[in-house]
Parts: sequence; structure tokens; C-alpha cells
Amino acid sequence: MKITVCIGSSCHIKGSRLVAQQLQELIAKHNLDDKVELCGTFCMGKCQQGVCVTVDDNFFSVKPESVDEFFATNVIANL
Repeated sequence: MKITVCIGSSCHIKGSRLVAQQLQELIAKHNLDDKVELCGTFCMGKCQQGVCVTVDDNFFSVKPESVDEFFATNVIANL
């Protein structure tokens, strides 16, 4: 599974750094380093919807305060 977080300027302002850090911590906490690849990218073209995150080819808008729910629903549940 590949998770990509936008780190472009609009998403950065909306908390992409925190989202990426929290995802990194959750991946480690659940021992998923061998199953989940976390990447960063610049603009995904959906700046109004940021923080933009994709899981494989599926797009999500994630806020720093919703990372735990996002991870449980869209990562853990799909492994």
C-alpha cells in the first residue's frame, strides 16, 4: 500500500506536515513498515480540498485532527 501526502504550499498551510508525521508514527506503531510506503509529493491539483492524501489511487482530504480515524478506516481496514 502506498500513502502519498501533498506537501505543497496550500496543504502545508493546512497541516500536511502534521498529517505526515502522524501517519509515520501510526505506521511504526502498528509495525506496518513492510506493508505501507509513505511518500510526499507536491501539488495534487486539489488545493481547495487539502490536506490531500492518496492511498494507492484513492483520494482523501485529511485534517491533522482526523488522521487516526482516516488511518483506521482507510489503511488498517484495507490491509
